[in-house]
Amino acid sequence: MKALSIRQPWAWLIVRPDLTDPQQRAAAVAAGEIKDIENRTWATKHRGPFLVHVGQTFDMEGYLWVKGRFPNIPLPRPGQYDLGGIVGQAVLTDSIPPEKARGGQLKSRWYMGEHAFMVGDSKPLPFRKEKGKLNFFDVKPGETQL
Repeated sequence: MKALSIRQPWAWLIVRPDLTDPQQRAAAVAAGEIKDIENRTWATKHRGPFLVHVGQTFDMEGYLWVKGRFPNIPLPRPGQYDLGGIVGQAVLTDSIPPEKARGGQLKSRWYMGEHAFMVGDSKPLPFRKEKGKLNFFDVKPGETQL
């Protein structure tokens, strides 16, 4: 299966492991409290399911930005995030280039001006240590690369 490395807390915001009830998840999606776009500087042809992988680096600047912009999202504190492995699964439905995304096509509060990977049907998975790579990369079921 394909996987994509996403830094924390962004990966946490995509999979939202704190929301286990389907009704809570649906309400959070409707309120824009589950991240539905992964911003990248590059496009992809990949569509379909992928594993959400987190690298070893925590994005403190991003964490502070989210805390300031979305104070109602109960983010864990820095140091409480899983790092260096698989944390969830999602479906990539589209990759929208900046020139189309900036034209008002995207209504997501998570869009930041680059290529927009449209992400949906996200769910947390039990943490599994896994070495990451750039771009989308292949992970075999149950295989650990560390």
